[in-house]
Amino acid sequence: MAPPVTGFGATSSDSTVWPRALHVPGGVARLPLSASAQRPVVHQGDVPLLVVGDMIAWTALVGIPLAAAAGEASIDVRTPEDGLRQISYSIVPKRYGEQHLKVSPRTVDLSPEDLARYERERAHQQGVMATFSQPLPASLRMSVPVPGRKSSSFGLRRVFNGQARTPHSGMDIAAVTGTPVVAPLPGRVIDTGDYFFNGGTVWLDHGGGLLSMYCHLSAMDAQPGELLATGARLGAVGASGRVTGPHLHWGVMLNRTMVDPALFLA
Repeated sequence: MAPPVTGFGATSSDSTVWPRALHVPGGVARLPLSASAQRPVVHQGDVPLLVVGDMIAWTALVGIPLAAAAGEASIDVRTPEDGLRQISYSIVPKRYGEQHLKVSPRTVDLSPEDLARYERERAHQQGVMATFSQPLPASLRMSVPVPGRKSSSFGLRRVFNGQARTPHSGMDIAAVTGTPVVAPLPGRVIDTGDYFFNGGTVWLDHGGGLLSMYCHLSAMDAQPGELLATGARLGAVGASGRVTGPHLHWGVMLNRTMVDPALFLA
């Protein structure tokens, strides 16, 4: 096993590199790999990881789950030169704030019918989230998908009607209903739908296990299979699903893990 990668407990000092490194739950690890004539094949468990760079300097990008415990973690790296080896890295703790929200009681205490719907939708979304495609993204620097005030930050522990639920896995941006929502990077539409919690939703695949999702939309203007350029309209801000008012919930997923979208912004 290679020695642990250290020095990534805070945002990377190189502000020209995206996503920025932040080795905390909900963050991204940037792990340098040895030189290789071919792009290394990297996994964490059975999940493939995005590898960027060139034969001189490859880098593995690892999304760290919000539920990850502080301590050591590792990835498996395979190259023609070195075969299979492990690289370990450290995750440091981070305490996120708490947010109390009042929403429709039916979206907290689910009826049998709503629970069955949610479970069907969750199974479908798990298939969407497993997407890992080529080509890999040419750039990882994202633009904001809608102008507006950030109304809720990534990682907040959510309490709906006094009941604790899973942490907030995206960035909320407050905007007027109907405000256009655009693609922050080139991507292919891989799913659209009206979901119980997320409301009107569009998923984009940017390649290499980097996905993004856009929720609570009032309109979905893109179809599955459609290729969108940066800045292309995909929908409009709304208040569908479980919400307290009109806004965009923007999520970024890396290796099937929701990570902080702010790490991809300049």
